Amino acid sequence: MTRHSPSLSRRMAMATLSAAAVMPGRVLADSGFAGWLSGFSSNARSARVSDAALKALGRAEYLPSVIKSDRRPAETARSLQDYISSAASPQRIKGGQRALSRYPTLLKKIERKYGVPKEVIVAIWGMESSFGAVRGSASVLSTLATLAYEGRRRDLFEAELLAALQILTAGDVSASRMKGSYAGAMGHTQFMPSSYLAHAEDFNRDGARDIWSDDPTDALASTAAYLRAKGWVKGQPWAIEVRLPKGFDLALTGRIYPRRLRDWGKLGVTNVAGHPLTGAASGALILPAGPTGPVFMIFQNFHVLKTYNYADSYVIGVGHLSDRLAGGGAIRASYPKKPWGMTTKERQALQKRLNDLGFQAGRPDGVIGEKGRAAIRAYEASRGMPVTGVPSAQLLASLS
Repeated sequence: MTRHSPSLSRRMAMATLSAAAVMPGRVLADSGFAGWLSGFSSNARSARVSDAALKALGRAEYLPSVIKSDRRPAETARSLQDYISSAASPQRIKGGQRALSRYPTLLKKIERKYGVPKEVIVAIWGMESSFGAVRGSASVLSTLATLAYEGRRRDLFEAELLAALQILTAGDVSASRMKGSYAGAMGHTQFMPSSYLAHAEDFNRDGARDIWSDDPTDALASTAAYLRAKGWVKGQPWAIEVRLPKGFDLALTGRIYPRRLRDWGKLGVTNVAGHPLTGAASGALILPAGPTGPVFMIFQNFHVLKTYNYADSYVIGVGHLSDRLAGGGAIRASYPKKPWGMTTKERQALQKRLNDLGFQAGRPDGVIGEKGRAAIRAYEASRGMPVTGVPSAQLLASLS
């Protein structure tokens, strides 16, 4: 995608941020927004954005509520159990079943063309917009302009704003219909503008790639096209729940350590029914709630879903919901009250201490995923310790 030069807009934004710093109690002074918008428009014009699109951009408004939502401190992470209970709630499962019953022919055609199971598409639809009920009502131009002007993730949102203008230039939608979330995600399955440009489909062949209308056809097909482009493997699960044998070496777990299923089987890993794993396909073990919680053998399609939303909990939520819609059962393993044998405060302290020592463990939210385990491995290696990547109270005590 063509990018405009950010230099002028960056100088304007920085000047505005400096002015805002002397105004206590304000998120940002919006008096500089018009000037920033003018500078961005000049750069966008050089990227061959149409006059009509630039005129629409000129009507963009500064939205303090968007800044507040974007800056709001992240809530304490929900437990995996709570997240999965919400993702695959009885209400959402029923909603997904209704969607499958309402659009059987459409979903079958999409599955046949793109190779992505209809249950996966419907699960994403349910997670992203409650099957189209909550698509967002904010002006995408105003939202993205506000976030780009604010500056915390300027490069990202300037690129997305330019992509939105290119969508308008192409005539895919009017500015008045280009509505979305406070982060600029649009339509039934919440595409960002750059994803729309790269992957949106006119599946019903009416001359428009319309992900905004009440008809979900193009949005659902676009989601399948996106997943296929990201490497979806037809016929392969996203993950399966497995069991580990007593005394299993947890250093072997983690996304970066795949093995063939039959090799895992030789190490005593079984499916939830207790049968040894077999086959040549490669998978890796993840422990989203620690070794005493649900354990998943993940495959390529897990990584594909992470390109849609990077959080493991989201991927597990979508994957499990899709399994339930396909007739699968609930997760069999129980959820520990203290993942990794530590309280939430202890896990947060471990992350913070690793961060303080220069090992990037991520935001100290108490959820120790792959980033946190990588930080532990790096710390262990730096100290000449056995490299396990395993969080523990003993490790925390050694860091104190």
